[in-house]
Amino acid sequence: MRAVVMAGGEGSRLRPLTISRPKPMVSIVDKPCLGHILDLLKRHGITEAFVTLQYLAATIQDAYGDGGPVGMRLHYSVEESPLGTGGSVRQIGEALGTEPFLVISGDALTDIDLSALSTFHCEKKAAVTLCLKHVPDPLEYGVVITDGDGRVVKFLEKPSWGEVFSDTINTGIYVIDPRVLQRYEVGSSFDFSKDLFPQLLADGEPMYGFIADGYWTDVGSITEYARANADVLQGKVKVEPPGREISPGVRVGGEHTIDPTAIVLGPVYLGGGVKIGAQAQIVGPTVLGDYVVVEPGAVIDRSIVWRNTYIGERSEVHGAIVGRQCALKARVVLEEGSVVADHSTVGEGARVRAQVKIWPDKQIESGAVVNASLIWGAQGRRQLFGRFGVTGIVNVDLTPELAAGLGAAYASTLAPGATVTMNRDQHRTSRMLKRALMSGVVGSGVHVADLGQVPLPIDRFATRKLGAAGGIHVRISPFDDRVCDVKFFDQQALDMGKTQERKVENVFSREDFRRVTYDDVGGIYEVPRVGDEYMDAFTGEVVRRREIAQAKFKIVVNYSHGTGAHFLPQLLSRLGVDVVAINAVVSENVGSRTLEEFQLEMSELASITSTLRASFGVTIDAGGEKVFFVDDRGRVAEDRHFLTAFVALAARATPGVVAVPVFAPAAIERLVEEAGGRVLRVRASAEAQMSFAVREHPLIVADALGGFIFPRFHPSFDGLFAVVKLLELLATSDRPLADVMDATPSPRMARLKVACPWEEKGRVMRRLAQDPATERTKQVDGVKHVNDGEWVLVLPDADQPLFNVWAEAGDEGRAWALAHQYAERVGTLRGAE
Repeated sequence: MRAVVMAGGEGSRLRPLTISRPKPMVSIVDKPCLGHILDLLKRHGITEAFVTLQYLAATIQDAYGDGGPVGMRLHYSVEESPLGTGGSVRQIGEALGTEPFLVISGDALTDIDLSALSTFHCEKKAAVTLCLKHVPDPLEYGVVITDGDGRVVKFLEKPSWGEVFSDTINTGIYVIDPRVLQRYEVGSSFDFSKDLFPQLLADGEPMYGFIADGYWTDVGSITEYARANADVLQGKVKVEPPGREISPGVRVGGEHTIDPTAIVLGPVYLGGGVKIGAQAQIVGPTVLGDYVVVEPGAVIDRSIVWRNTYIGERSEVHGAIVGRQCALKARVVLEEGSVVADHSTVGEGARVRAQVKIWPDKQIESGAVVNASLIWGAQGRRQLFGRFGVTGIVNVDLTPELAAGLGAAYASTLAPGATVTMNRDQHRTSRMLKRALMSGVVGSGVHVADLGQVPLPIDRFATRKLGAAGGIHVRISPFDDRVCDVKFFDQQALDMGKTQERKVENVFSREDFRRVTYDDVGGIYEVPRVGDEYMDAFTGEVVRRREIAQAKFKIVVNYSHGTGAHFLPQLLSRLGVDVVAINAVVSENVGSRTLEEFQLEMSELASITSTLRASFGVTIDAGGEKVFFVDDRGRVAEDRHFLTAFVALAARATPGVVAVPVFAPAAIERLVEEAGGRVLRVRASAEAQMSFAVREHPLIVADALGGFIFPRFHPSFDGLFAVVKLLELLATSDRPLADVMDATPSPRMARLKVACPWEEKGRVMRRLAQDPATERTKQVDGVKHVNDGEWVLVLPDADQPLFNVWAEAGDEGRAWALAHQYAERVGTLRGAE
């Protein structure tokens, strides 16, 4: 068998280590990652391989030539422009022959049994066999689902947590029958996992998954790179033993000098020509490349130092990476996770803080303290985007410097000369971050239409009407007033999708910002009378204005000190509604509310509503997106109960499609269908719900947590419109809200949060998905089991290491019993294998 080794990777997430070398040439202990892959091929009797190249191709060709130095025959195929994983292999053409061949990545580290993989392929007479592996966190990989015989039945390319029904991922190692490539012409651009494999699956071609034991990791980030080196040193992966062992856990690659007073504690690898001075300490897992010099008193622990680098007297390197031909002068300190790239010099007494990256060829002055990347913002997040955009503690996680880089990264993914809107809430920290973001955006050649301070529904409406390329909204988190959320919109003013988020993260992590000339810097202009067009369209969508006016409603509105107080009073005045406003002063010090504070506010609202004999009371969140109601008898409406009543009322008035999340009460289906409508279950994320509103134009989309979308008006959550929609429905039904609520069955539900480490969530989802009860229910988000009118939903949280367990039953006690039963089951499945 021959092999194709894919070695064209740029390794953008490994920057700055990959600035001057392709990803497969990044060294793992004693040789490049590609070298370990070639060793693996030889161990399994494969001595001829084609190597596909693109980024810095000459580096690999110069290092390995025709393969003679490593005992193989190597052929090269260089892409002039990216052809995708499949296209790069297809470009090799007829030289691949007619026999099955192996495809393997040159920038992953593995000891998987390739011989067993090949045997499996032949036994199954497969067209393609995919090598699969169980991993703790499957989000960044393609998930593959197989049947009991190993035949592939489904692909999920980089799923969200709600779509993770397995932790079995595609390693990018395949055995392929050459005939399947004939579907594409030589030179065509296509991808294996996105194009070819789904086609083969649809056509019924025999595709199998071989679930491998052994070690496999994608060396895709700085953290993974450091772990791969440590795993080799600790013997967790079977590779050719580096060098020779001179003492327990200490291996050397050649001549070396270690002062008798120095301490070297394995696992450690020392390259040839290494010199370690008096009283120095080297603590593993640590790698020192060829000709590294460690001066007296220096301390290096859990670090990787590449060849020809100098570590000065009494310097300290803790959990860091130092590139080639660097110089750390005396008393330098590199903190955890920092990276100093090739040919850089760090002056005496300087300190590089944790997670900071120093790009190649830089000089840091003596005594300097580098708190951020030498170019722009620091990294160190698990991921940049979460459920609420980019979120962090102000001036700790979200600094002005980081915000400027974030704005530049976002703008760099847009066309030069495009326009984006920018908006914020009224807090001064939001103003600070907005201005920093704005500087990054215009510096990358994108114009800013400044909306000032308006509620989120008006922000989204204006972004869409202006035809902007996107938008940014900055707000204080509704959950923690030390935290700010930076929300990014796409061209339709929806929350930015995963694909675009990854583009921004990629630019941000690489710090590859577009810098334009002075005459191409973006302009900033204020949009006059932002809310006027919104209010006109709003009023136009209220078709029962006369009935509302005749009903002589009086309502109590808690504005939560938000900017909705600037707009909703005018709208309600146009409709003849008498309003009693509370918390209507738009305050700069708006902040979050604890659950206890929110419940107290709702209790006070209930008292005011009943005392004034108002039609109902409502609390609108500070952003204007969510609403929480009190009926005319002063009773606080539970969110899911109100949702059920509201959509049933709406469906009776105008039958149509109602979209609700998977954890919404089961009674909704019956009530809406009795009214002539139809219910569709959708994923719980705001981005998914707004996208559904754009795509399908249902009557209503609701999130069951106080959020409502009315796609006929605009496809975004709008608490202001929800208030008026309720007035319209009550006016046409001629019933008070309390009667509507009493006529609607109250759901008996329970919700628990179950802690689960990130690395175990995939395993739990896989084991739940294997339960026979899973197959009996259409799965939309998470794993839902339905039985005799009862249901339980296990929904992984997108931002936190936990599961949300929802349950509904005939009585509340049974619902809580079900929730606790599945919570315990999640705990059991965490350790099960």
